[in-house]
Amino acid sequence: MQGEAEPDQPFRSGFVGIIGRPNVGKSTLLNNLMHRKVAIISEKPQTTRNRIRCVLTREDAQVVFIDTPGFHKPRNALGERLNRAVRETLSEVDVIVFMLDGTQTIGKGDLFIAGELEELDTPVVAVLNKIDRLNGDQVEAQLSVAEKLGEFREVIPLSAKTGENVHALIERIVELLPEGPKYYPDDMVTDQPASFIVAEIIREKVLQLTREEVPHSVAVVVEEMGKREEGDLVDIDAAIYVERDSQKGIIIGRGGRMLKEIGTRSRQEIEPLLGEKVFLRLQVKVEKDWSRRPQLVRRMGY
Repeated sequence: MQGEAEPDQPFRSGFVGIIGRPNVGKSTLLNNLMHRKVAIISEKPQTTRNRIRCVLTREDAQVVFIDTPGFHKPRNALGERLNRAVRETLSEVDVIVFMLDGTQTIGKGDLFIAGELEELDTPVVAVLNKIDRLNGDQVEAQLSVAEKLGEFREVIPLSAKTGENVHALIERIVELLPEGPKYYPDDMVTDQPASFIVAEIIREKVLQLTREEVPHSVAVVVEEMGKREEGDLVDIDAAIYVERDSQKGIIIGRGGRMLKEIGTRSRQEIEPLLGEKVFLRLQVKVEKDWSRRPQLVRRMGY
């Protein structure tokens, strides 16, 4: 059976960083690897802001995946903090997964990341994602270009969305991990607190529902979260931060309809996560130009 240890097979464990340009599918891949939602997904770039650590435990190995923000040219304090998080991850991991979008021209952004990886001794597996949207000839052509980007242990074509060939990536990663102990209990999926995942779910719904109307400068902070003494109900108070009054109006919507919809969709995902009913209170607050001010970026948890 796949993932079972042979009698004399050593147990392998280690940390794996997932890196790539914004929007190449890193969070989708992480969710597929874990067979559940642990990272938020949006069409907007730079959706992932914190390094999300997820744990995949098998009979023969424990793989600790770290999703990273998309590497990009920073335009503000938030962007600089995101790039710093990526570089910190690269210095800590045992294996790096470098993701490429097979539907896009492999260009300057990918070359920039490949150049950063050349400076490291860490083994790198390149991944050509979104092959579900390509024909055979297109896959071969993109693989040929990807192989010239650097010294990779392997270039694996896959679809993070459908799961095609994801198993091959997992097996290659395990082969590259050092022998080692279990770092986390068998039943642990992520080391992020529930409040962090709740905030990320709410932020995802804001991004999905407002689409192009609200820029990326949205943050969500869970201010209070606790179970009532009587009854199976969890109270959650969360603040949605934006940078301008006009953005606040968009998120609230006419008659509060948009904010209500954000709350409804968020609660539908939060309740299965917590296993209990949730009473969710959302507020929208304006913190002018917070993404350009390092002190406020830290206060928002980034």
